[in-house]
Amino acid sequence: MKKSKFSEEQIATALRQIDAGAPIPEVTRKLGISEATDYVWQKRYGQMAIAEIRRWRQLEEENSRLKQLVANLTL
Repeated sequence: MKKSKFSEEQIATALRQIDAGAPIPEVTRKLGISEATDYVWQKRYGQMAIAEIRRWRQLEEENSRLKQLVANLTL
């Protein structure tokens, strides 16, 4: 999985700003992301707190590492 250049704090802050009523184009322009990225973040991280987002990413990284290990062992 590709490493995001945005920290968990930046993602959570952006999502909270949008939930608070800030216009999506303004927030995405400030971060330098597309609106599609924002919608992906909303879908993936929704109402998660920073700690939950951090844990989610750790689990995703561990899962991909374990999948790679299994694939190498089956060859």
